[in-house]
Amino acid sequence: MNKIALQAVVELFERYKGAKPSSVHHLPPSASERKYFRLNVENDSILGAWNPCIQENEAFFSFTYQFLNKDLPVPPIYAISDDRKAYLLRDLGNVTLFSHLQELRKSMSWNEQLTEIYRQTLDALIRFQLAGKGFDFSKAYPRGCFDEQSILWDLQYFKYYFLKLAGIFFDEQALETDFRSFAEFLTQAPSGYFMYRDFQSRNVMLHDDTLYFIDYQGGREGPCSYDLASLLYDAKADIPHPIREILLRYYIEQMKQADSLDPEEFLSYWPGFVYIRILQALGTYGYRGFFQQKTHFLLSIPYALNNLSYVLENYGFAKQMPELERVVRVIANDQTFRSFGKQTQRLLVQIVSFSYRKGIPLDSSGNGGGFVFDCRALPNPGIYQQFSKFTGNHTEVIEFFDKFPEIKEFIQNCTALIQQSIHSYLEKGYTQLLVCFGCTGGQHRSVYCANALAEKISASNDYDVVLTHRELSFDKAIFMDE
Repeated sequence: MNKIALQAVVELFERYKGAKPSSVHHLPPSASERKYFRLNVENDSILGAWNPCIQENEAFFSFTYQFLNKDLPVPPIYAISDDRKAYLLRDLGNVTLFSHLQELRKSMSWNEQLTEIYRQTLDALIRFQLAGKGFDFSKAYPRGCFDEQSILWDLQYFKYYFLKLAGIFFDEQALETDFRSFAEFLTQAPSGYFMYRDFQSRNVMLHDDTLYFIDYQGGREGPCSYDLASLLYDAKADIPHPIREILLRYYIEQMKQADSLDPEEFLSYWPGFVYIRILQALGTYGYRGFFQQKTHFLLSIPYALNNLSYVLENYGFAKQMPELERVVRVIANDQTFRSFGKQTQRLLVQIVSFSYRKGIPLDSSGNGGGFVFDCRALPNPGIYQQFSKFTGNHTEVIEFFDKFPEIKEFIQNCTALIQQSIHSYLEKGYTQLLVCFGCTGGQHRSVYCANALAEKISASNDYDVVLTHRELSFDKAIFMDE
């Protein structure tokens, strides 16, 4: 599939630019079937996209042209392939609202600066929502409006991909009755706006001091509350609840001025839209995490459960649907679900011995970095015939190294550096640290040093250690939680 997508976007690029791209980079996959590529030629960078779902593409094209006609910040479309599966867009870079906020929160707690960024995002959202009045939704996919069918799809998604896959017991008929009541209630909310459908911090780009909106191909006509709930209760963005309330009031005030919004009526439906958005998100996490085995989606579940707990305790809305409330409380109080983040985000310290003749090991995390310690300055047992058939794992070689105080000093210095980094990595929530020991053949010195470090740092319940001797037919894993 990637090969087909790559060929399609490259051919379209050559037709549009009249030249071959000087480089092509496959961007990280999204939760959809769409493939994205960054294509470069000279000083120009263009984003190439490929999606086999033509109906979804047509929805995206239609909305893009309508947004551009209203001077709204979306990436212009440069070219579309004849089969409507590939298209070229303006490259907006890599900085999303989510990544920008995460970077800021590394150095500061939530403050007014972060709140102001969200106010600006809400101002832009209101412009998009109001633009939907008079929009042509004929190309919307899979539904032209957020009607009862759309709502039931979301609820069924939650039922089949979270409840069933997670093994949560429920009364089928009672739950379906609650679903029908829920859908009937939500369809009574004022509608007629452009409803983004997946309005969350990863779908807002920061480029040239401007907020741009992307990935709106699932848009449709609907109420304005849903998108606001999507943004404020975006799981891993983890906005503090008091800030959510501040931003909610800000949105209501701005929308009241722009569209004569009735605050009382808006707030009467608000808990319901927060509720269904969280349930829909849990369905996504279940499908991508439990079914597709993309474990990083499971990391969002504890955040979503925190949001669910907040809704249950602060809004009485859920009590009108007793079976749904019951299963939601079971989920919210399940410690297994709440521990997903802890289980999957443990720091992994990977220690590798290697031979410089065969190259320095690559960091498999994709983040780069790590430590490489050169053991070639240490005494070498490999020059002596009696050690030629042994490695750093054998007693004979270990006893040889134990005679040299400079080796002990080397290990102590390395250990101090690694322990310092481990402490920092744990505080920052990092998940992988690579430590490499190299020597000429990868048989004696590097093996001994790697073993020594693993032994010194293994006495912890806070992280896992995996020890690998690349040049030996030997792998050893030490998991600290065992």
